Amino acid sequence: MALMSYAEASCLAVRQAMAKDDKVVVLGEDVGRGGIFQQYKGLQKEFGAARVIDTPISEATIMGAAVGMALAGLKPVVEMRVVDFALCAMDEIVNQAAKARYMFGGQGRVGLVARMPIGLWSGSAAQHSQSLEAWFAHIPGLVVATPATAQDNYGLLAHAIECGDPVIYMEHKELWGLRGEVAAEGVPLGKARILKSGSEVTLVTWSRTLHAALEAAQKSKRSVEVIDLRTLWPWDRETVLTSVNKTQRLLVVHEAVQAAGFGAEIAATIAEAIGARVKRLGGPRVPVGYAKPLEDEARITAERIVGALDNFN
Repeated sequence: MALMSYAEASCLAVRQAMAKDDKVVVLGEDVGRGGIFQQYKGLQKEFGAARVIDTPISEATIMGAAVGMALAGLKPVVEMRVVDFALCAMDEIVNQAAKARYMFGGQGRVGLVARMPIGLWSGSAAQHSQSLEAWFAHIPGLVVATPATAQDNYGLLAHAIECGDPVIYMEHKELWGLRGEVAAEGVPLGKARILKSGSEVTLVTWSRTLHAALEAAQKSKRSVEVIDLRTLWPWDRETVLTSVNKTQRLLVVHEAVQAAGFGAEIAATIAEAIGARVKRLGGPRVPVGYAKPLEDEARITAERIVGALDNFN
């Protein structure tokens, strides 16, 4: 076990993968100087500019090159800086990376990891503060991961690099400095984790909202079971169903806009399977404001989660 930040944990996962397999490469803007969050610190010096590749400012070019690399047998780790910028590469992601394995009968696989940090980024306004994970969970052929802790950012990324399919890897923009104990063990894709046991309400969440959820669970008058999904596709239905069978109440909480958010998929699945009571709590359907009072309106806080929990019939 070692104490390290969320950013350091992800850098360690990439470093170990590159040392183990020379097919693993990194490409994107600013990766040579460590990335804007220092999630690639020291890697270009260690592995050289031919494996940690600084690219032009063109997300479509970056992703298109990565798809070709993957089809040729490399394992690209693709840096999109933030998910908001990845929108410039949607054709390459949705029509190429996601569909190649199916369209060519498995003859070609696009084993890449596209790192697209999500979430509110303080003082960064509407074009830098989006949570778009539901877009990618909707696309057949994509795996979607959302690590909330340093351990998960190490373990999930290690598994994502070895996955063999395109993984949309969505770290949170405000978690990079979060510190935690990290063990040298992987975290399997598609497996949720129960962080707090409870008997009255199951609270399902992911990414940075997990930390507000744990705080809320301690403050609530209810006995709350907290589940971090960790991977949105595939998501761990069995763990969630088992918990809600016990509590008979489900609250899904996410920072993304509530309307058509991935929480709706979870709520519908549980309602159809066992008829439990379900509620959702997500962001309002407005752009994130630059002014702090407007930005705060879009934040999902522990206090708002407590209100949803304590008013659950």
